[in-house]
Amino acid sequence: HVQLVESGGGSVQAGGPLRLSCAASGYAFSRYCMAWFRQSPGKEREEIARISTSGTTTYADSVKGRFTIARDNAQNTLYLQVDSLRPEDTAMYYCAAGLYRCPVIDNGDNGWDYWGQGTQVTVS
Repeated sequence: HVQLVESGGGSVQAGGPLRLSCAASGYAFSRYCMAWFRQSPGKEREEIARISTSGTTTYADSVKGRFTIARDNAQNTLYLQVDSLRPEDTAMYYCAAGLYRCPVIDNGDNGWDYWGQGTQVTVS
């Protein structure tokens, strides 16, 4: 089976940094496009960052310049470095995987094959 497990969430003061991790097991991590999503109460799940199998990154405008997505294929781990956090960044953060090709941008959850259970980030 395929498993994605997020970690690193917690409470942080506005302006502070945080690093989220997504540990992958049960599949060939390097063959998957990976992404981070977040969801706040009453809102749809939002894609905030993605990284392709070739290392190409894409960010949502809301986090551009503040968040950095990276992958370590040797460790089967996806990272999200978050800086200059704002209260509106408060959300449950999820990692997702799509086989080979990244799904169409701005297509919501469609096209992503696997999901983690999420890690909560609270900014105050």
